[in-house]
Amino acid sequence: MSPQACEQLREAAHRIVRNTDLEAQQLAFDPVDQSHGDDPWFLDSGAEVRAFLEPQRDRGKLRVNKLGHGLHDRLPLFDRFSRDPRIKALICELGIRNALLLQSMVIFKHPRVGAAVPAHQDASYLYTEPHSVIGLWFALEPSSAENGALQVLPGGHRQSLRSRYHRVDNKTFTERLDPTPLPRAGWRTIEASTGTLIAFHGHLPHRSPANRSAHARCAYTLHVIDAAADYAADNWLQRPADRPLRGFDRSTEIK
Repeated sequence: MSPQACEQLREAAHRIVRNTDLEAQQLAFDPVDQSHGDDPWFLDSGAEVRAFLEPQRDRGKLRVNKLGHGLHDRLPLFDRFSRDPRIKALICELGIRNALLLQSMVIFKHPRVGAAVPAHQDASYLYTEPHSVIGLWFALEPSSAENGALQVLPGGHRQSLRSRYHRVDNKTFTERLDPTPLPRAGWRTIEASTGTLIAFHGHLPHRSPANRSAHARCAYTLHVIDAAADYAADNWLQRPADRPLRGFDRSTEIK
């Protein structure tokens, strides 16, 4: 993606944050303990644009960890970015002919307070049978080892799914499927310039360290699934009946 397109997404995300009353927003996104998992603000965000706070303040100031999870369906700029014909062509090349755009997020990774994300597999949270979820990770700013670049385990997509994150009514829990720990060695840091897309299999273990640098590492993520696959009814992310998942065709409703 062009640097200009990435800048537009960053500016749009920051406008949303500026127009959000962060003091009234109490829910932090906790990737380690998953303490947000039973909160309606999180559970009902699949078709919305909602802010989730960093677990810690930045010198007394609240910071937003991420925006999610329906930006691609609610905001014209994100709709255009997410449904770029080149992305559709890539997804087709990766074997999904009838894709559905499932969720989208802006992850801010602020300087000094950008939280670490522990190793995980996206299919644990966005499970389909057969497997189909693909993660698309766009660097909206330069991503380096110093500011919390994405780290992946090459070949890890051939391994088993380690866990499932279930939702029953308004409660979530993690089921351990394979207790084998992920390897400590062999992880690769993927440094990326602005506009770079990293696409990965839903079983690929990935993580990112905390950002302790003075430079932000903003990213946009989009997940797609195959319409022919069975999307699990107990996945945490569920869409309301009046906002079903859509593919790569641009919306006629968003102006």
